[in-house]
Amino acid sequence: MNPKLSSKKARRSPSPSSKTASADAAARVAAVAERSPVVEDDEEDADESTPAAERKGGRPRVAPNSGDVFGAAELARQVAEALRHHRRTQQLSLDDLAQRSGVSRAALSQIEGARTNPTLSVLWKIAVGLGMPFQELLGTQSSNGPRVLRAGDTPALRTASGQMESRLLSPGGSSPGVEVYELRLAPRGSHPSEPHSVGTTETVVVLTGALRMIIEDQSYDLATGDSIFFSADVRHVYESRSSHATRCINVISYARS
Repeated sequence: MNPKLSSKKARRSPSPSSKTASADAAARVAAVAERSPVVEDDEEDADESTPAAERKGGRPRVAPNSGDVFGAAELARQVAEALRHHRRTQQLSLDDLAQRSGVSRAALSQIEGARTNPTLSVLWKIAVGLGMPFQELLGTQSSNGPRVLRAGDTPALRTASGQMESRLLSPGGSSPGVEVYELRLAPRGSHPSEPHSVGTTETVVVLTGALRMIIEDQSYDLATGDSIFFSADVRHVYESRSSHATRCINVISYARS
């Protein structure tokens, strides 16, 4: 036999000992994966609040389509602090808030620990469960005198589907009980919204594209420049009727307590 061919064969055929080592390594990886905790929420919340792995001493990792990486990580910290503060102020346990908001205890725990990047729908549910304006959950600060909110200070929050994103436009404390948002819907995209707290209203102004608002069982088609006012304490849906992105201004007013 040609010695060169023999040596090539030997290189291509791993020895029994190397096969055993590879099998042992695979078994160890499988064992680690089995031991790794997986936090699951109910079907809806699992999509809305996907757990993100932690990096020791670093920023929490963010999910795809969650906005600018560093801005989203900072927002996760602000939300974590605000959620912990308001929950304890109201003397609610995680189980209490889970029952009131419809967001699982596991998801709430991860949000408070800034270990996940919650989406728009999950944060709305938590705000309703706490009975507080959405803006307060973002940890925005109010101050005396003129208030400036830079575009980079509030990264856009996206829905789990990625079909709609919302960005806060009103500085903290600018007008008690009123919040202003920019909404952006993907072409032909839609977003169903759960009812907000009782007495909440919305005024939506279409800047570009075309929008269909479905409020309970009624549909309203809006073109660029049109606006609509409605009670938002019922189920409502935003639908883009355009082949390009639809942009809107959304003014949310909360009932005075």
